[in-house]
Order: sequence, then C-alpha cells, then structure tokens
Amino acid sequence: MIRDTIKTDLVTAIKGGDKATTSTIRLIQSAIKNRDIELRTGTAPADDDALVTEVLQKMIKQRRESVTMYRQGNREELAAQEESEIAVIERFLPAQLSDEEAGAKIREIVTELGASSMKDMGRVMAAVKERLGTSIEPARASALVKGALAG
Repeated sequence: MIRDTIKTDLVTAIKGGDKATTSTIRLIQSAIKNRDIELRTGTAPADDDALVTEVLQKMIKQRRESVTMYRQGNREELAAQEESEIAVIERFLPAQLSDEEAGAKIREIVTELGASSMKDMGRVMAAVKERLGTSIEPARASALVKGALAG
C-alpha cells in the first residue's frame, strides 16, 4: 500500500535528517488525513491506493500551478522549492503510462465508444478514468483525449 510506503519513507527521512523530504511527506500525510475526514460522511472507496493516488495527483497539480505563478513573478527560489516537493510526491505515485502508451489506449477507447467530436469528451473521460485510473494524470488524459477527438 502507498500509505505504508509513505510512513516508512517518513521515518527514513527523519532518521537521515532530510528536512525537506520530511516536511513534504508530512504535507502528504496531512492531505491524505483531510481526505479521509471528508469521506467519513460518504462511502469509503474500495481501493485505498486509488484514494491516495488521487490526493497525490491533486497535490502535484497545485504545485505545478504554483511553479508557473512563481516563475511569472520572478520568484525562482519558491519555484525551486515547489519543484523539489513535486519530486518527493512523485516518488509515491504508481508508474505512469508514457505519452505513446496513453495515447494508444485513449485512441482505442475513442474508437470503441464511437466518439467523434468534443461533445463526447465527458463520455470518453469517464471511460479513461475507469480503465486507466491512476496510471495517468487527469490533466494529461484530458489533453490526450482532446487531441484524439480533434484529430
């Protein structure tokens, strides 16, 4: 489980004196805990790793947006800090599909569903999320689906 890996890496980072990694892993644990609290009122997901991966992907997305804004504001030191956090968070994500693999699988889904225009985007994205799940970032999947539907 990803949660177990996160816990053991936190202990290793603390023992190794790696403050940057320690603080990032604590942020990860906090975000996961917040998500667990949100889900107390609803139904718990069947796959815990899917929940953790969703939280990690959201954290990466937020940090990438921050990097862009920091660079626009000439705050390179803050952008570098965000990028180092992204590197730590990415260590816990399951292996991601390459662009070629993801593109091929998305084209298969588009063909199978008979999707032909941007009106079918929602249907295709639902199928992509169901079949490819945590092996592709939602933003990347969206861009590939748009490309498949446009071309």
